[in-house]
This record gives sequence, structure tokens and C-alpha cells, in this order.
Amino acid sequence: MARASARPAGIRIGGHLVRPGERARIDLPLPILFTQNPVVLPVHVLQGRRPGPRLFVTAAVHGDEINGIAIIRRLLSSTALRSLRGTLLAVPVVNVYGFVRHSRYLPDRRDLNRSFPGSEGGSLAGRLAATLMSEIVTDSDLGIDLHTGAAHRENLPQIRARVDEIGIADLARAFGAPVILDADFRDGSLRAAAAALDVPVLLYEAGEALRFDELSIRAGVRGILGVMRQLGMIRDSSRRPRSAHQPVIARSSVWARAQTSGMLRFARALGAWVEKGERLATVADPFGNGEETVSSPAAGIVIGRMNLPLITEGEALFHIARFKTDAVADTVEQFQALLEPDDPLEEPID
Repeated sequence: MARASARPAGIRIGGHLVRPGERARIDLPLPILFTQNPVVLPVHVLQGRRPGPRLFVTAAVHGDEINGIAIIRRLLSSTALRSLRGTLLAVPVVNVYGFVRHSRYLPDRRDLNRSFPGSEGGSLAGRLAATLMSEIVTDSDLGIDLHTGAAHRENLPQIRARVDEIGIADLARAFGAPVILDADFRDGSLRAAAAALDVPVLLYEAGEALRFDELSIRAGVRGILGVMRQLGMIRDSSRRPRSAHQPVIARSSVWARAQTSGMLRFARALGAWVEKGERLATVADPFGNGEETVSSPAAGIVIGRMNLPLITEGEALFHIARFKTDAVADTVEQFQALLEPDDPLEEPID
């Protein structure tokens, strides 16, 4: 990328210089707790011996979205990084305040991903956002932000990005998630704030809050390494097996909502192809007085689903990525077959 060649040797984060070929963990100070205990933002800095792009990878912007933490831990152990060109900045837990409380939010109930770019003199969320922006995002060439569904909501592994930006569609495909959702920016999000600095961000969604999902973790590690290969940051091994599936782009999506309250019985799984009008689930009266069908509002793939069976009228139940053909279902099946773990404790990293 254009910025990479003009950079001086080494990178300075939080006043610490990391030279070519070095690797360091730097703890950036954050506002202390009311108990006077210090709080830091841990950043792993990997500086290649040779120049190249600067990539940041962030996880747990929402404190209860923990899949990304496992992804970064495995990424940092990957032998593929031995040949690193450029710089990798990895932040396993951005919202440290929410993480220790098992919470999506900060202690003041603010959503950090609606608080960017932040302010050094603003709220707690604003100060944390400003630190991340000034130390990590500014001067980067690309970011990958790792997320999951919210509490009791599970997402199929997917990339969300503005695919019409030059080069972004290729990077999104290189990640290898089965579905790419062409998604607009949300005000206050990290992705929107980075875009204002001309730093594109791929947002990876997979799994559920406060749950480790092995397939989602494997796909995340594999995806980040795929993007790094596409950028020329690590070697592209000819022995590496090529994916049989080809990611597909959805230009829009829609939610199926509950039209009544009750107990939810699922008829379609995450990743399933559904036709418009097809039954997705049934909402039953817990006292036996009838039931109502939840139908798909469009043809496409189920990319998100409510997992809690007790639901209220108006609640979002199924997220459908719109497609005109069911050929995309083969892509999802091939992806799941490729990454489904035989041993849930195994940790492949390359």
C-alpha cells in the first residue's frame, strides 16, 4: 500500500520504539478504576525486518465478544509470522472495562462501538476510543475488527465491508468467510472512524457473545492470515491447501421478526438456504393455546439467529442475507466441512 514505503524503520507506540525484527507487548494506560487500580490497554507489536503494510487487528470492542480474543492469541502463535513484512498491531481486548464485567458495555453503559473517534477529554468511552485511534488506527493501512453476535444471538462467519472501495472486495475474499455483506458505516463505529482517516476496516462477525466457537475461531485465524498473504505481509506457501469455496457478496440483508410472543421452536439452522415465505420457526403459546409461523421475508442464507427460545413480539429472530440463487448454499457447506473441528481442543494456527 502507498503509505508503507514512506515509513521510517521501526514503530513507536505509547512512547516505546519497536525496531525491525522486534516483537513487544506495550501496555497503554487508561483511566483507573474507582478502587484506584490501574487499567491498561495491552497491544502486541510485531515489526517485520522488511518494510510492508501496517495492519491492526482488534477484538472485544464489545467486552463480552470473546471469540476474537482466542483468534488473536492463536494468531500471535502462528509460525507464518516468522516471515512478517511490515507491522502487525494486535489488541486482544479493547474494552477491558466491559471484559472484566462480562459486559458488552462500559461501566457507564455506553457502547464503545458508537463512541469513535472519541475525545481525550470526553466520557470514559470517548477516552478509550481516542487512545485506540491515536495509537493504533492512525497511520495504519488496514484494520480487521473481530466481533460476535450479541447475547443469545449467533452469527455465521461473515465479513462486513464497503466492497466498492478499491481493493477491499479482494481482501474480503482473501479472508475466506463464506459470506461477505456489503454494509454501510454506522455512526460512531470503529469502522466509520477509521474510514474517515482513509483506513479501511474488515469487520469479522462470527459466533455468540460469551461463548467460544471453534469453527468461528479457526475461520478467524485462517482469515487474518489469508488477508496478510494477500497484502504480501507473509509468504504464500504452495503447500497450503486452497479453499474449495468461493465467498459470495450479499448487497443487502433483512431481519425476520416475531409477530407474537411465546416459545420459539427452530425449523432452519444457521447457514441454511431459505426461500421467501419458507418457515423459519414456530412461536408457541406456553399454555397450549396455539402457535404462529415465522416466515422468511426474502430468499437467502441465514447469517444470524436468536438462540434464546423465549421471545417477545417484535424481536429480531433471523438475519437473512439476500441472494437470488441457492448456489451460495454450496459455498457455506464447503466452508463448514473444511473448518469443522474433529477435536474441539485442537488449536491449528497455520
